[in-house]
Amino acid sequence: MADDSKSSNVGSRYAQALFDLASEQKEVPAVEADLKSLKAAIADSRDLRVLLASPAFGADDKRKGLSAIADKAKFKPTTKKFLGLLAANGRAAALPEVISAFERLAAEARGAVSAEVTTALPLSSAQAKGLAQALRQALGKDPEITTRVDPALLGGIKVKVGSRLFDASLRSKLDSLKFALKRA
Repeated sequence: MADDSKSSNVGSRYAQALFDLASEQKEVPAVEADLKSLKAAIADSRDLRVLLASPAFGADDKRKGLSAIADKAKFKPTTKKFLGLLAANGRAAALPEVISAFERLAAEARGAVSAEVTTALPLSSAQAKGLAQALRQALGKDPEITTRVDPALLGGIKVKVGSRLFDASLRSKLDSLKFALKRA
C-alpha cells in the first residue's frame, strides 16, 4: 500500500505556496476556479488521470499536457505557471491533493470550511440541503461541500472535513463486521 502521508504533505506544501502567491496577486478566487475546473477534468478524463499518475510519461510530457489544458481552458497565468512548475518538479501525480488542499485554504480564508462528501448514490437537493444544515450546525461554519459518488460504498455516506473523516458507509460497516468475525 502506498504511503499517502508523503503525497498529501507534498500536496499541502505546494497548495500553500500557490495560495500565498495567489493571495499576493489577489487572484485566489480566479485560481480556485481554475483548479475546480481542472479537478472536474481529472474526474471526467481517465486519460488525464493516467497522464498525471503514470511514470511512463516524463515530466516534460506532463508539463505539455497540463499546459495544453490550461491554454484551452484559459487559466490565469499564475495557475498555468504553477502547473508547469508542478510537472517540472515531478509532482504532477500530487495534483489532486494540491487542489483539495488549496480548496481548504481558500475556504478557511473566506471563513468557511471545505467538506468532501462521498455517497453511493447522488444526493437529492433535499438531502444536500439537510447535509449542509447538519454540517453548519456541527462545525459552526458554513460548509463548502464537494460531492462525489462512489458505488463501492454500497450505501451511507463519508464526510471528510480537513483531516477528519466521518465514515457512515455500509462498506466500512461490513468491513468492521468482517474483521470482528475473523477475530472471533
